[in-house]
Amino acid sequence: MLKKISTDKAPAAIGPYSQAIMANGFLFTSGQIPINPATGNVDAEGITAQAEQVMINLQAVLEEAGTSFDKVVKTTCFIADMGDFASFNEVYAKYITSAPARSCVAVKALPKGVLCEVEAVAVV
Repeated sequence: MLKKISTDKAPAAIGPYSQAIMANGFLFTSGQIPINPATGNVDAEGITAQAEQVMINLQAVLEEAGTSFDKVVKTTCFIADMGDFASFNEVYAKYITSAPARSCVAVKALPKGVLCEVEAVAVV
């Protein structure tokens, strides 16, 4: 059985997808970008501030599903510039301390011209 997860504490989906789907004891989140859910805009500037907003958004989705960062088993991280890798990792490591499996890739472009995006799979 699939259950859609939605919270107003994270940005609303801007396309034909859900913030997350729960299935068979796992939560699969959509990628979170640094949209401030209160304004609907990308207010954060720079990789550090944008990564903070991404992790806050991701945390809100996890909590809505009844899980947390310590139950994340896999993340996929997208950054616009590998030169931002170290700064991104500093923020990421503040939130995700359990060292789950991870992929991190640089991409040509991200939605709304943001600098990073993170998706996760967590145990519920």
